[in-house]
Amino acid sequence: MEILEISKWWGTFFIIGVAFLPLTFSIFKNFFDRGYVFSKILGIGVVSYTIFILGLLHIAPFSFLTSALILIFFAILNFAFIIRKKNDGLKKFLMILKKNWAIFILEEIIFTIAFLFWSYVRSFQPDIHGLEKYMDFGILNSILRSEFFPPKDIWFTPLPINYYYFGHLTTAVLTKLSNIPSNITFNLMVATIFAFTFTGSFSIGANLISILTSEEPIRSPQRWSLTTPLRWFSITAGLLTGFLVSLSGNFQTIYAFFKNYSGENPVPFWHLPFSLSTFPNNYWYPNATRFIRNTIHEFPSYSFVVSDLHGHVLDIPFVLLTIALLLSLITKSQITNLPAGKAGHKSQINSNNKTFGFLNLGNWDLFRIWNFEFEILLLAFLLAIMYMTNAWDGIIYLLLAALVLFFSLKKLRIENWFLTIAVLFFGFFIFSYPFNHFFKPFVSGIGIVCPPDFLVKAGKLGPFIFEADHCQKSPWWQIMILYGFFYFWAVSFIIFIFQKLKIKNLSLIENLKLKIKNLTISDIFVFLLIILSTVLIIIPELVYIKDIYPAHYRANTMFKLVYQSFIMLSIASGYIITRIIINFKFQISNFKLFRFVFFIFSILFLILVMIYPYFAIGSFYGELKTQLGLDGTKYLKNLYPSDYDAIVWINKNIKNQPVILEAQGDSYTDFARVSANTGLPTVLGWTVHEWLWRGTYDTPSPRITEVQTLYENPDINTTKELIDKYKISYVFIGELEYQKYPNLDELRFSKIGKIIYQNGRSKIYKIISQ
Repeated sequence: MEILEISKWWGTFFIIGVAFLPLTFSIFKNFFDRGYVFSKILGIGVVSYTIFILGLLHIAPFSFLTSALILIFFAILNFAFIIRKKNDGLKKFLMILKKNWAIFILEEIIFTIAFLFWSYVRSFQPDIHGLEKYMDFGILNSILRSEFFPPKDIWFTPLPINYYYFGHLTTAVLTKLSNIPSNITFNLMVATIFAFTFTGSFSIGANLISILTSEEPIRSPQRWSLTTPLRWFSITAGLLTGFLVSLSGNFQTIYAFFKNYSGENPVPFWHLPFSLSTFPNNYWYPNATRFIRNTIHEFPSYSFVVSDLHGHVLDIPFVLLTIALLLSLITKSQITNLPAGKAGHKSQINSNNKTFGFLNLGNWDLFRIWNFEFEILLLAFLLAIMYMTNAWDGIIYLLLAALVLFFSLKKLRIENWFLTIAVLFFGFFIFSYPFNHFFKPFVSGIGIVCPPDFLVKAGKLGPFIFEADHCQKSPWWQIMILYGFFYFWAVSFIIFIFQKLKIKNLSLIENLKLKIKNLTISDIFVFLLIILSTVLIIIPELVYIKDIYPAHYRANTMFKLVYQSFIMLSIASGYIITRIIINFKFQISNFKLFRFVFFIFSILFLILVMIYPYFAIGSFYGELKTQLGLDGTKYLKNLYPSDYDAIVWINKNIKNQPVILEAQGDSYTDFARVSANTGLPTVLGWTVHEWLWRGTYDTPSPRITEVQTLYENPDINTTKELIDKYKISYVFIGELEYQKYPNLDELRFSKIGKIIYQNGRSKIYKIISQ
C-alpha cells in the first residue's frame, strides 16, 4: 500500500484534531472522554465551511495556502482562549491531557486501527469505477480545480453543480492540505469515514453508559473503585456500538442458511428448505439493501463495502457529531434536575466522574463564553452542514433536535421552546443560505401512497401529488427481517424498564408515571432515537418525495430515511445490550428458562447481523487475495490504456477548468470518464443524472444531439457555432468516442485546432481562438 500517503493523510487529521481540542473539550465537558474523537470532525467542518464562504465571496482562492492559513487561524483562536491568565485555562487544559491521556490514546488507537483496516480492505479493489463513483470523483475533481465557488458542473457546462457537494468539499480540503492526488485520497476518505463512523459511534455508546453509571447506582457503592470492571462497561458499549453502526447488517443474512432464495421475488425464509450443508447458499450481500421490491434500504456497512463517496456516506461523521452534541445538551440541561432518589448522584456528574478513575476529566469550564445559546448556534451550523452534504439529514436531525430540546425545557436558558426552535431554524437558514442561493431544488412534490380514487382524479393539491397505481406497501415480514434485530432489543428494553421498578400498591397508571419519571438521561435519549427512527421507517409507507423514477418512486425516500434509522437504532441497541448486561435480571416469577431462552436468541440475533461483512467484504474484494494499492484510476490502464495516458497528461498539463468535449452517455456507464477523472467540464456527461439535478429531461436532452453534431456533422460552420456556444477549448477523441459516433469526422477539428496530445487512438485537439 501507499504508506507515505497514508501517513500524510493520518497526520493531516491528527493536526486538525489537536487544533480543535480546546473547543471540543468545552462543548463536551459532560462526556467522560470530553468528545476527543469529535475534534477532527468538528475541525474539518469548520475549516471547510470557512473556505467555502471565502470562496463564494471571492475573498480567497481555494488553495493549499488558503486552507493551511485558515487551519492555523483556528488553531491560534482555539489556544488563545486557554492561555488567558484570568481562568488559568492552559494549566487546566494540560491537566486534562495529563489525567486522561489513557482514554485519548485508546480512542486514537481505535481510530487508527479502523482507518488502516479499511485502507487495507480498499487496497484489494480500489477502482473509482461503477455505481456513483464517476459522479463523486468528478465533483471532487471539479472542486479541486476551482479557484472560487460554487464549483462547476463537469457534466453541464457552464452551470454550477446543482447537487449537495459540501461533503466532497471536505474531501477536497483534505486533499489540498495533505498534498496527495485525488485518485488516492478518494479511497483514503472512504477509509477515514469508516474510522470516524466506528470511533464516533464508540464515543456515543460509551458516554451513554458513562452518563448512566454516573447518574444511577448500579450494584453497590464499590462501583467507584478502580479495581471494579464497571468503567470498562462504557468501553464495551462503545466497541459494540461502533461495530453495529459501521459493520453490521440485518436479518436478511438468514437466507444464507436456506436454499432456493430469489433476490428478485423474495419469499419468507420459513417457506424455503433449510440447508446448513450448502451454506452460504449463493447468498449475495446486496440483496440485504434491495429486499423490499422497488426500494432501497441501505446501511453503512454496505456503503463502506461498495465505497461510493456519496452524500449519505460523507455525512455520517457530521451525523454522529450532531447526535453527540444533542446527548451533551440533554445531559447538561437535566443534570441538576435528576428524578427523586438520584439527587445524591448529580454531584458525581457535576464534579468528578469517578466511575472511570483514570479516565476522569474533572469539572471546569474552559470557555466561559460557551453557553446553551452558543451550542444551539453550533447545532444550527451542523444541521446546515448536513443539509449541504445530504439534504434529508439536515431535516431529520432538526426533528431529533426538537425532541431533545423539548425534554430539556427545564434547564433551557431560552425559556420558550418554540423560540428556541425558531432560533435553531433561523440559524440553520443563515448557515445554509450561501449554498441555497445557488441551488435549485429538483423535488416536484410529495406523493401519497395508495391515494383514494377521488384524489387521483384531482391529481394534485398544493404540494401533494396523487398518482394512480402508486400503491406499493412493504410486507410486515420483510420489515421485521430488516429491522427485527433493533426492535427485539427495543422491546426487551421496555420490558426491562417496566420490570425494574415494581410497587405493588400503585395502580398501573401510577406505576407507569413513576417509571417514566425515573428514566435516566441515557434512557430518555435512547427512547427518543427509537421513536424518531420508527417514524422514519413508517413515513415511506405513507408518502414519498416525487422524483424522476416511476417504478421506484419510494426508493429514494425510503433510502434517505431508513439509512438514518439504522444508525440511530444501532446506537440505541448498543446501549440497550450493555445496559441489560450490567444489571438486568428478568423478574418474571424468577423464571430461569425465560432468561436462558432470551440469552440464546440474543446470541443468535447478534450473529445474524454481525456476519454480514463476512459475505460483503469477501464478495466485493475477491476474498482479499490480490492487493492492488489505493490508486483508484489504475483500472483504466486495462480498460482504455491510451485514454488513461491521455487523462494523466491532462491532469499534468491543463490547468484551471477549460471546457473539453467528450462523448456523452447513459448513467452508470464508462462515458464521461474524461470529465470525471480530470474535473474538466464538458457539454453533457451522464444524461439521467443531469435530468435528476435539473428537474426535467427537457434541459439536458437537446445537448445529446448537439454533442453528436459536434463529432459527426461535417459542416464546419455548425461546429464553430456550437464550440462558441459552449466555449469549448479542447476536443477529446478516444475509444468511446469512436464507439459512440461511428461517423466521427476529425478533419474539421484539424482545421479549427491542433493536436496537442496523441497516443494510440486517443487524441486531444486544442481549439484555436477564431
